[in-house]
Amino acid sequence: MTGQNRGQSQHIDRVLQSVGSGRAAARSRLAASWQRSFAKHGLDPARRDDPGVVDESGLRLRREAMERFLQIAAPKLDQLFGLIGHSGCGVLLTDAGGVVLDQRCSDADAAVFRSWGLMQGADWSEAAEGTNGIGTCLAEVRQLTIHRDEHYMARNIGMSCMDAPIYGPDGKVVAALDVSSARADQTEAFNRLIEAMVAQTARQIETDTFRASFPAARIVVADSDDTGGAVLLAVDSDDIIVGATREARRCFELEAHGPLAPRPASDLLGREDEATGFERAERAAVNRALARAGGNVSEAARALGVGRATLYRRMKRLGIG
Repeated sequence: MTGQNRGQSQHIDRVLQSVGSGRAAARSRLAASWQRSFAKHGLDPARRDDPGVVDESGLRLRREAMERFLQIAAPKLDQLFGLIGHSGCGVLLTDAGGVVLDQRCSDADAAVFRSWGLMQGADWSEAAEGTNGIGTCLAEVRQLTIHRDEHYMARNIGMSCMDAPIYGPDGKVVAALDVSSARADQTEAFNRLIEAMVAQTARQIETDTFRASFPAARIVVADSDDTGGAVLLAVDSDDIIVGATREARRCFELEAHGPLAPRPASDLLGREDEATGFERAERAAVNRALARAGGNVSEAARALGVGRATLYRRMKRLGIG
């Protein structure tokens, strides 16, 4: 038995021992993922066939469904690959189902990555591959690293995978960003450095996607003591919040997913000293009427459908000389 086969055999024994224990899953997130892989998904850690790959038409449909997102993400994938590609790492972007939609790897490493099943169309969901960076990141909705023998499948224990989820403007996970490496000399310390870059890139893609989703809105960047993601609000011309990033939804206790109930931004941000959206709109309407009337208050009042005294009171309240 070769050293590689011996290592895989020992790994299989370790996984089966863990999933057979009634207590391991309660003590460790990794053991819990192994347990899901075995009991929920019915996967054999000794399985040797390659990861499943969706057919060409299926991949095309998935990519078309996320075409705008992929366009926004592409420059960030290029930037990340430019930083880590020389070290034998590859960059992958999946949809929410764990299917790889886009990839960056060097020509020299392409054959190796393909042999590992790291390619466009490959299904790396936890249901298909057991514990792995992409699938477990999406299953547990959190940033993580699955390093070598933390994988469930014995044939995957040569890889290290660093992953972060990406949230859409509706607060739901839309993708996973992955950096994978099959280098035997890749250390956990180096993995932690890559982890930070993956998390930062995922948040940049999330922010760019959010901004692109509300092109006509004013984007407000709110303060946050948490570094879990950008706290962004999209505010329309009436000062109503029409969008919020996942982190903003959490910070301001908004709806976790889906459409937001209408709320004035000034109420949410507590800016009592600033004019509300309604006041700004009212001031603009009064100024327009005065301009059209050449400064004649009586004529402006008639145009607005109010009395002269009422208009004077409004002008005083709005600070219009």
